[in-house]
Amino acid sequence: MALDEIKISRAILSRFMAKFSDYLELDVAIVGAGPSGLMAALRLAQKGHKVAVFERKLSIGGGMWGGGMMFNEIVVQDQGAAILKDLDISVRDAGGGYYTADSVECTSTLTSLACKAGAMIFNLMSVEDVMVREDRVIGLVINWSAVDIAGFHVDPLAVRAGYVVDSTGHDTEVLRVVQNKTGERLLTDTGKIMGERSMWADVAENTTLENTKEAFPGVFAAGMAANATFGSFRMGPIFGGMLLSGEKVAQLIDERLS
Repeated sequence: MALDEIKISRAILSRFMAKFSDYLELDVAIVGAGPSGLMAALRLAQKGHKVAVFERKLSIGGGMWGGGMMFNEIVVQDQGAAILKDLDISVRDAGGGYYTADSVECTSTLTSLACKAGAMIFNLMSVEDVMVREDRVIGLVINWSAVDIAGFHVDPLAVRAGYVVDSTGHDTEVLRVVQNKTGERLLTDTGKIMGERSMWADVAENTTLENTKEAFPGVFAAGMAANATFGSFRMGPIFGGMLLSGEKVAQLIDERLS
């Protein structure tokens, strides 16, 4: 069969446009395809909810993809290891309650399972604004990341969602937009993003889970965005708390949707 470049191009365009159009109205919009975002997408999709993940980078996986300082291994403890084993990801006992896993296997498997469960992932898209009605976030305003990077003045498009998850890591991109644009108080002690503190893995692993909660009506914080929003520590290349955070935010939102 002779290949036709126009037919190839038309197939990509038509399929993408149909897919994108179908996902402009969602049960849950997750911003950031790191470990907590992917875990949340997987669990919510498994519950039958319509979920899309918006990632501003070309690559998927956030901090997990690079392991620790570009050594592509991560560390988890018992609960995190149990999650990885349940997902059929190889885990090795490092002694003393620590386990290691290949960061590429973790990221690629989580991504694949989320997609196969029904979650849709859109990479190279940035969130530049939110839609707010009656003091509640009801959707996202998105654009191509290249538009943001180049500083072009190009109008965005909108996505409606029942709930939004900010899993953008240290930058808390969604909640920062909410804070700057609405002028309303966040559900933190100060009413604002409290900021991430220095590395303290022992505390951060626990507070990541504690801080996984609604941070503004309609917006939940997960993963490192949770600690950055509510003013706790960073944990470095240990990822059990991130995976548990993704599971917790999925459970919280599923309870609301159900």
